Amino acid sequence: MKIGMLGATFDPVHLGHMAIAAEAGRSLSLGEVLFVPAGQPRFKSSIRITPSRHRVEMVRLAIAGIPAYKISEIELKRPGASFTVDTLAELRCEYTGSDEIFFILGWDSLEQFPKWREPSQIIEMCILAAVPRPGWPRPNLKALEKAVPGISSRLVLLEGPQVDISSTAIRQLASEGREIDSLVPASVAEYIRKHNLYTKHQEV
Repeated sequence: MKIGMLGATFDPVHLGHMAIAAEAGRSLSLGEVLFVPAGQPRFKSSIRITPSRHRVEMVRLAIAGIPAYKISEIELKRPGASFTVDTLAELRCEYTGSDEIFFILGWDSLEQFPKWREPSQIIEMCILAAVPRPGWPRPNLKALEKAVPGISSRLVLLEGPQVDISSTAIRQLASEGREIDSLVPASVAEYIRKHNLYTKHQEV
């Protein structure tokens, strides 16, 4: 089976995430898309993240009714900073050797990929599926191959829709009591309002 792994803080999960999952699923003929909420991402160590129980529940609400979409709390159960190489190593133990894992990331993240922990090990365990980001240039494949030899044969560039939605902007709008219904699934918008997320009255 082909499995897509979509990792993010999902703070909150939004329609951009859902569009990426749908495009990857269609383009790569994925049998399953695994949403993996991050613990404490290395590159966001100074940013305050909403408690994991809220982020997990928002993902559950967003993917409800879509059988191919699953959620994994693998990174939330691991203490300390989250590293993709560790997550993939654990996931490989959960699936059979014939299962193929596609790690879904944005073109912006792909540019930084050579700086990640053990990038060569990562591409041994999965195929990178890179999706375009609004305003971001097409990846420089020659530079990537020079930095991480072998990456070009373990990389798929997707050409899906570029949805310009930011979790940061959603949090700001919610904190001001403004409308977010066009940016997140309806069930997620309702959850955010119910629990006063991103406001000074937020539930812990």
